[in-house]
Amino acid sequence: MGNHGSNLDDILAEDMHHWYNKFMRESPSGLITLFELKAILGLKRMTEDANGYVDQVFMTFDMDGDGYIDFVEYIAAISLMLKGEINQKLKWYFKLFDQDGNGKIDRDELETIFSAIQDITRNRDIDPEQIVSVIYERIDTRGEGELTLEEFIDGAKNHPDIMETLKTMMDLTPVLIIIIEGL
Repeated sequence: MGNHGSNLDDILAEDMHHWYNKFMRESPSGLITLFELKAILGLKRMTEDANGYVDQVFMTFDMDGDGYIDFVEYIAAISLMLKGEINQKLKWYFKLFDQDGNGKIDRDELETIFSAIQDITRNRDIDPEQIVSVIYERIDTRGEGELTLEEFIDGAKNHPDIMETLKTMMDLTPVLIIIIEGL
């Protein structure tokens, strides 16, 4: 988790009552809307791709699809990102990448998400087009230009460099710190 490890460890050590009080102070209704999430994160003047990415993240955390993140969804999302098993994280990544919900990730979806992440994090160390090319070169064994969930998980697990790139690209630690400290 990089430089944020001890800070996140402290956050995770807090008891549930404390977390709940923080959540309710920031969102007295007990629900966070997409608009509120963007305000908490201080996201303004985002590109269309970055805005779409934040929308997609919100939808994946809004597990019941009611348009709100409640306390249970909030805790589940933070737990997944900070403590989740690798299979759980890879499934979440896949769901996030599969923007059209067809059960497959194509090159455009993946490149769009990676570019959007860079727009938000301002970290442009890795070229999204290059990452996507490497991922499809190694993981798309049938050459279809799409990855199923199984191909994605197996491919990521079998290629440590791809797994490390995904971890680096998808590190939401700075975002989680803003959410947690803001709540």
